Amino acid sequence: MFEIPLNDSGGPAGGMPRPPREYTLLPGISPRAFEHPSDRAALAALRKIPGFDVVLRKLISFLGERSLRTIYLASAVRVNDRQFSRLNDLYQECLKILDVAERPELYVSQTPFVNAGAIGADKPFVVLNSGLLSLLDEEEQRFILGHELGHVLCDHVLYKTMLVMLLRLALGQISIPLGSWALLAIIAGLLEWDRKSELSSDRAGLLCVQDPQVGYRVFMKMAGGSAIDQMDIGEFVRQAEEYRAGGTALDSIYKLLNLMGQRHPFHVLRLAEIKSWCEAGELDKILKGSYARRGDAEKPRVKEELAASVDTYKKDFQESPDPLIQFLRQFGAKAKEKGAEVLEKLRNSAKKKDDT
Repeated sequence: MFEIPLNDSGGPAGGMPRPPREYTLLPGISPRAFEHPSDRAALAALRKIPGFDVVLRKLISFLGERSLRTIYLASAVRVNDRQFSRLNDLYQECLKILDVAERPELYVSQTPFVNAGAIGADKPFVVLNSGLLSLLDEEEQRFILGHELGHVLCDHVLYKTMLVMLLRLALGQISIPLGSWALLAIIAGLLEWDRKSELSSDRAGLLCVQDPQVGYRVFMKMAGGSAIDQMDIGEFVRQAEEYRAGGTALDSIYKLLNLMGQRHPFHVLRLAEIKSWCEAGELDKILKGSYARRGDAEKPRVKEELAASVDTYKKDFQESPDPLIQFLRQFGAKAKEKGAEVLEKLRNSAKKKDDT
């Protein structure tokens, strides 16, 4: 444990300063401790392709990773003890909690859009938009910093940078010989993984704030803005539960269509995911020291990762309150029942022929 004193700006907007807090350090924590199963399985499958990472790094180099770094070096503010010093302190604390030895550079970019990102392949860096700093208090900023470091720890940045490059390519900002259909297929696959990767990094953000309420507040503010006194976390949680369970099968199809092209899951879904993870006791277990560590001798194989992901999807499918999923479950059960009846009739028919 270590104590972090918060200055007057450490409290919520318009409120009293927060008292000093203690945060549990997580020495040697492995990303396996907080990775979402479907994120882990997708990455494991990609890495199984011989030379995939090497080719990807070369392609990123060709498309201009250095140009991205140069853009931020020229147009954003690099955070250190002289620039955004309080944000720098928060960042240093997150690095310490997650035991990140090599600090990725941190930049603040002037833009009203509330967003942040981790970019790069060999030397990743983190960018926070100024709109995000205006919206969130210090603890909420800590959550975002931990979230972005989660991307670095999970080695998401290679694939995320590739996605950024391919999106630029699709918009015609850069050119490379590649069929449009092949490009769209690659982008669609990476976007699906990209959304899952956010769920892993949300958990890393929780590990840095060590308070689920902070994470809930972040998603509520990102959905509704800064008027926190006009919103209620409990009601927003109920809204998340209604989104997951409410409506008709047609509404469920609309949900899927609405996700197409999105790089992030919707805020209510992200809140529901971290709420489920915390209620399952996973956050408390890690904070008590029970977690996978880097350098553990045994590394699961791709087959095991995929099996774990299948188990997770199967459990989600069996327990989901979504009306479309419920319909598919009922349809599957009836199809299985009818299939058993047909199989039994065939067996009886074959037995009668044998008897004659």
